[in-house]
Amino acid sequence: MKKRHRSARSAFTIIEVIVIVVILGVIAAVVAPRLLSRVGQSKQSVASTNASSLATAMNLYILDCGMPPDGAPISILLERPADVDEAAWKGPYVQSADALRDPWGNQFILVIPGQVNTDFDIVSYGSDGRPGGEGEAADVVNGRR
Repeated sequence: MKKRHRSARSAFTIIEVIVIVVILGVIAAVVAPRLLSRVGQSKQSVASTNASSLATAMNLYILDCGMPPDGAPISILLERPADVDEAAWKGPYVQSADALRDPWGNQFILVIPGQVNTDFDIVSYGSDGRPGGEGEAADVVNGRR
């Protein structure tokens, strides 16, 4: 008796490849929008947390140096302003300039007096960098959206 040796299949047929590509396309079409919306939500959460941390740093600055004037930049937490006594300033109050930026790369804004809080607000204008907006473009103020 002779045994027949079948040749081993070493590749996919074009039909199998097309079916796999179609299945992957359907999965990507269903999953991608859900994942992309989560990215925006996570950036909003990070902005909220960072704004709260900056508010804490700002409170320490106020204890040491007093209330800054209206229009003072958020960078006063990193570099001593010229009008603040060197002995009073115990900063920097943040570790780096990156701590002053929101997840979209825009600098947080210091608003004095605050519109939401009494003394000051730390504001991120969201993904579009402009006041107002919805979703990922919504403003974040001192940890509240």
